[in-house]
Amino acid sequence: MARPNPSSARRRRLLAATEPARAVASAGALAAALPLLRLAPRGEPHPVLVLPGLLASDASTTTLRRWLRGLGYPVVGWELGRNRGPTPQVVGALPGLVERLADQHGTPVSVVGQSLGGIFARRLALRVPQQVRQVVTLGSPFRLVDRPDDSPGARVYRRYRPLHGGTRISSARGEGARPLPVPSTSVYSRWDGVVDWRACLQEQGPRSENVEVHASHLGMGHDPAVLWVVADRLAQTREGWRPFTAPTRWGLGRLFPRSG
Repeated sequence: MARPNPSSARRRRLLAATEPARAVASAGALAAALPLLRLAPRGEPHPVLVLPGLLASDASTTTLRRWLRGLGYPVVGWELGRNRGPTPQVVGALPGLVERLADQHGTPVSVVGQSLGGIFARRLALRVPQQVRQVVTLGSPFRLVDRPDDSPGARVYRRYRPLHGGTRISSARGEGARPLPVPSTSVYSRWDGVVDWRACLQEQGPRSENVEVHASHLGMGHDPAVLWVVADRLAQTREGWRPFTAPTRWGLGRLFPRSG
């Protein structure tokens, strides 16, 4: 599969226009891939918090949460309604939610965030690192969130800035992409039609990685490759976290872009 040229404005417009159709295609691919996805890695049960993207609610993460619950994880949504950005309510509530989950289960929480939800997840790892086990972000543009950006996602985010009470979720150029104090995986797609995929790349290190998939932005939460990555990451032990390796058996390698 050829990769799109990120500098092509025409290509970006085409990707944005086809986002809904490609998200539906991911749902169809999920139905076809379910028998193989039952072979996904499973780890020790621990709490998982799933955060929705911009203008989305917990309804948008239903498939992802149901999938993870079937793997044996106690999973919750954020229960804060529609995500309109870093409003005072959200900024104040999320650390307490993570701390309550960690106390309830007696172990740190893995946080999975889609798009803007992933940016919140990374901030939580900085604010309450003792309560966060790891962070997995899905199409989250944490690198450019406070810099000029003409992607569809950035334009919508700016529209809701009056609700944010002056809150910034990254404070300096490049700061949002630095390795976190906990293991972190950024899942991104060069076929993203909502955010610039380059904004989803973090600095790679011993416990930080970027994993590429073919998914659309809107389809990240139910794309088979994304679900496999999330399952594989949650199956990592706290002491023995290792970078993701795409599976090659059972034809699953077709779900991931070729390296090189």
